[in-house]
Amino acid sequence: MRNPIHVLKSLEEKASVSNYKYERLYRNLYNPEFYLLAYANAAKSQGSMTQGVDGQTLDNMSLPRINRIIESIRNRTYQPKPAKRKYIPKKNGKLRPLGITSTDDKLVQEVVRMLLEAIYEPTFSNNSHGFRPKRSCHTALTQVKRSFTGVTWIVEGDIKSCFDGFNHHVLVELMRKRIADEAFMSLIWKFLKAGYMEQWQYNSTYSGVPQGSGISPICSNIYLSELDKFMQEYKEKYDCEPERRKTTKEYERASRRYKKARKSADGSRRIDS
Repeated sequence: MRNPIHVLKSLEEKASVSNYKYERLYRNLYNPEFYLLAYANAAKSQGSMTQGVDGQTLDNMSLPRINRIIESIRNRTYQPKPAKRKYIPKKNGKLRPLGITSTDDKLVQEVVRMLLEAIYEPTFSNNSHGFRPKRSCHTALTQVKRSFTGVTWIVEGDIKSCFDGFNHHVLVELMRKRIADEAFMSLIWKFLKAGYMEQWQYNSTYSGVPQGSGISPICSNIYLSELDKFMQEYKEKYDCEPERRKTTKEYERASRRYKKARKSADGSRRIDS
């Protein structure tokens, strides 16, 4: 099996080729090394020991367990479990829904996230800072500080229930522009349609990905990247040199008199000196 770091590097190198399509992504999910890397990444998270609907945590992770996951991936019987929904308070007093995935799903989603990030991260706008590696609101402020020169107007917007609201079909079609691997896309569909449990009752997901899901940030950025492209193109329509204002005959005559008077005054000063 190839080293996952080398695989991700190879995927990233092809990301800048706009017409390149990735055809054999699913087979990377057969590689135990990817799950060990995913485990190391997941263990760093504050919520790594939170139980999902299966009641398990990372505590009892082992190679036999990883091999069992890989076997279900290989024979296409793998089915994500619904996320366990929790609500956390927001600063405005409202509650934000959070989806807690099962441990097995965390590992598989982390592998998928790494693959998607290698493909899409190099293509995202340099002006985008949300939910991206080594970027945050602080890097956004630093960029504004370095490049801000003043504006005439500002457009401000807020996307309501961003993680929960995007259209599954639109997201999948956007991914298919770069990914020609239906086994991998079928896995994406499974995650999108996994649903969630609330008060021990199952709820289907018809749009979005639960916030807290390992793939929700990268999926949202893939979706919103289209908005970034549109806004950049829209902005460029107004980024043009202003037309030179036409002068009137009266202005031209006054300008000639001013230049003549200025020239005469400069000559007088030279004679006096």
